[in-house]
Amino acid sequence: MEFISPTKGALLFDQMFAEIVAFVQEAPQDTYTLIIGSDSQAREREVAFVTAIVVHRVGRGARYFYQRHSHRPMTSLRQKIFYETSLSLALASRIAERLSENGNSRLNVEIHLDIGQRGDTRSLIREIVGMVTGSGFDAKIKPDSYGASTVADKYTK
Repeated sequence: MEFISPTKGALLFDQMFAEIVAFVQEAPQDTYTLIIGSDSQAREREVAFVTAIVVHRVGRGARYFYQRHSHRPMTSLRQKIFYETSLSLALASRIAERLSENGNSRLNVEIHLDIGQRGDTRSLIREIVGMVTGSGFDAKIKPDSYGASTVADKYTK
């Protein structure tokens, strides 16, 4: 599956990863956070899922990429949120593995979740956050989960 960069266009995983590494190498003394977040939008015949990858140079900008795919309709909010989370975890694991292989494991990886204290998803917070932290990643929920609720959300429409 390919990734889209607003500036570079369609990229394969290796190309996207190379762009992340190049961005970090431009200013290696800075602090970075690698953010993975997914969001979805239900349509009549499908659900559009988008997973965003944001490499944030703290205080000095960011680059992002996203991946989009469609899935059969899901009637359960719980199922949809777990699926969003599994997409983010799968990609975060793949990126973290590659980072450790090439010596960039110092990058902190966060999973941004499209859940929060308000609304129907509040009952899922403990399970979903536990799923993420149990996989070894930091978890952020709304209003701090802009990787999912802003970046990925932008491309679900």
